[in-house]
Amino acid sequence: MSKTVIMDEQAIRRALTRIAHEIIERNKGVKDIILTGIKTRGEFLAKRLAERIEQIEGNSVSVGVIDITLYRDDLKIKTENQEPQLKGTDIPVQVSDKKIILVDDVLFTGRTVRAAMDAVMDLGRAANIQLAVLIDRGHRELPIRADYVGKNVPTSSKEIISASLVEVDGLDEVAIASNE
Repeated sequence: MSKTVIMDEQAIRRALTRIAHEIIERNKGVKDIILTGIKTRGEFLAKRLAERIEQIEGNSVSVGVIDITLYRDDLKIKTENQEPQLKGTDIPVQVSDKKIILVDDVLFTGRTVRAAMDAVMDLGRAANIQLAVLIDRGHRELPIRADYVGKNVPTSSKEIISASLVEVDGLDEVAIASNE
């Protein structure tokens, strides 16, 4: 399986800085925003976005993390022989009447985002829910689109996109590999 790096550390940093500016502009500041990372890599991308927003605006933004394990529509398939492992949801403030920005690494079918929206709605009635992703690779199975995208990468269904972050994987890069 051959892989090609499509975003290096610098490209990821630039994309997150651009997304931070877009979030500030679209929301007319950062009042009532909660950046909510979808476990696992979305959590670290949300923290990085919060740092960028604070550098730009001079105001901090709340950051939370959401575990979608129990909200997945494929839970029975994935956990047939084992108990699902919960990684924990931690949103430090009430979500009611707040602007929730879900953050994830790769947007593919949309099923992860749907599960995350269900998890958020169980916590309260958000003013709105927005979506920020590092990579949008297409192939949606649900009518979901990202509000903020680091890079659009049209792919074939045989290709695999892997996002690596230094906090989890020891390096920052996004690679595409052929599964043929």
